[in-house]
Amino acid sequence: MDYHAGKYDVAVIGAGHAGIEAALAAARLGAKTACFTINLDAVGNLPCNPSIGGTAKGCLVREIDALGGEMAKAADETCIQFRLLNRGKGPAVQSPRAQADRKAYQARMKRALENQPNLELKQAEIIEIVAKNGKIVALKSSLGAVFEVGAVVIASGTFLGGRIIIGDWSREGGPDGMFATTALAGSLTALGVGLRRFKTGTPPRVNVRSLDLAAMEIQEGERDLAPFSFATETIPKSVAACYLTYTNAETHRIIRENLHRSPLFSGDIVGVGPRYCPSIEDKVVRFADKERHPVFVEPTGLGTGEMYLQGLSSSLPEDVQNEIVRSIRGLERAEIMRPAYAIEYDCADPLEFSAALNHKKIGGLYGAGQFLGTSGYEEAAALGLVAGANAARETLGLPPVTIARHEGYVGVLIDDLVTKGTNEPYRMMTSRSEYRLILRQDNADSRLSRIGCKIGLVTPEMVAITENKYKQVEAEIARLRAVTVHLSPELNAFLEQNGTSPVETGVRLYELIKRPQLGYFKTAPLDSERPKLHRDIAEQVEIAVKYEGYIRRQEAQARDFERQENRKLAVDLDYSVVPNLRTEARLKLAAVRPQSLGQAGRISGVNPADIAALMIYLEAKGG
Repeated sequence: MDYHAGKYDVAVIGAGHAGIEAALAAARLGAKTACFTINLDAVGNLPCNPSIGGTAKGCLVREIDALGGEMAKAADETCIQFRLLNRGKGPAVQSPRAQADRKAYQARMKRALENQPNLELKQAEIIEIVAKNGKIVALKSSLGAVFEVGAVVIASGTFLGGRIIIGDWSREGGPDGMFATTALAGSLTALGVGLRRFKTGTPPRVNVRSLDLAAMEIQEGERDLAPFSFATETIPKSVAACYLTYTNAETHRIIRENLHRSPLFSGDIVGVGPRYCPSIEDKVVRFADKERHPVFVEPTGLGTGEMYLQGLSSSLPEDVQNEIVRSIRGLERAEIMRPAYAIEYDCADPLEFSAALNHKKIGGLYGAGQFLGTSGYEEAAALGLVAGANAARETLGLPPVTIARHEGYVGVLIDDLVTKGTNEPYRMMTSRSEYRLILRQDNADSRLSRIGCKIGLVTPEMVAITENKYKQVEAEIARLRAVTVHLSPELNAFLEQNGTSPVETGVRLYELIKRPQLGYFKTAPLDSERPKLHRDIAEQVEIAVKYEGYIRRQEAQARDFERQENRKLAVDLDYSVVPNLRTEARLKLAAVRPQSLGQAGRISGVNPADIAALMIYLEAKGG
């Protein structure tokens, strides 16, 4: 029998990475919030590799922090190994990555939810979303509890219609033996939300005692790296090692001879998987010319011997998995603790949602994470923060906050999803941004702290600290422009020792720093009056000086982009009356309902001639 169980401004369905950020953001903005999870032991779960960050993803984590989110702080506190990826490349593609202690991370995030004012954490399966007159009004649990709500954020991860598949065995389920939620999918369909089927997977876990680690390449962590969170004062310590080994000809033979037993190739798996994170059997087929593939052996925590075999994601039967694993150097006697599995799940078409992450036709319905077609903890958390904040702002009578492509990878992520859509689990990469030199992980605080303050998640005091930091950067750059290093034998000897050409006259220190062989840190012996700056300020100085021309060019491009984004389009614009628009463009524009001329130009199927026709029409109408 149904019963009234309470009233909330915002309800969040799911307590994974999207749900956590959504619930915390909503509650911190003052909305009375409830966060529902199928199992309280799954809060903040890291069902795949317990790592946070990585290429482009590390930038997302720092942006989440700059906007007032929680992921960066939790990663810093539970980190067991820290590294900076792409260190040998330019700053545009450098990304921090932390191997986290899986159980410690979960406990840290669960405490954050439990201790947050305005937030109630509940174990319940939500089976129905109730709407009246096109607006969400209530949720119903499997036990008959009815919760009145002003808005709801769906952050269902892979639990929505989840099905676990290992070889020819399958059953309904979520990650790590949890049960799936199936009734909710039917409720969403009844509301008019279009669902489709995606798939992801995870590799086997093995017991470290059964491994020959000496036969593998060790990958130590790094020291003295900036933490994820701009507020973290203690640098995370790398106390655990990871290892690298490779598949071989025997591994590939085993896989090829058992492809007929793979549900991926038999047709049993119908969901679309992530192209950028394929299973090992898919890699062997697609890249048949490759003699080997890397396998990263990484710890899941300090209190367990469970190791994660990154690179061996699979849905092959368990007996085949045993053969595959034991064919690899260092894993010959491996004891598999958890077999690899594939998981299919339901998700929404992100084209049905706006840049504020609310559904375009159903009032009060927001989406985040894998429900909107992403893959990865970091993408989920970024969407969760924006969705939760905007859900709260709606119930508090405030306008939504959106983030543009030129402002952050969060903006790129959202714009790609709601403008272009995705036909596979979306993964963030640096190549997806046109402005990656100005969207770096090191300057996320400069770019987004003011937006975080506008949302209401970052205090004015934190913004002031950030602004003071960059005033120091500007002051030091101005000083460098004014400092002349006079011609001397010692100067030319220094230049030649560092592999760069000597000078014939005195030279500005600013110009020397620009040279590829030098930099701000290397030129310290030439600068007796250099102030003692915090390392992250000094790094900002070096990047700003060395990449000045490139940065200015991208900033100019971003200003052009902003002008296009400021040409707003009416939500009810009738594209059928716009002269010279192609039929495909009319259909796509009517379906997506772009908010600006810039967004219209990024819709798949809309070409420059269509945009020109649209501009002529708007100008004729005085729009």
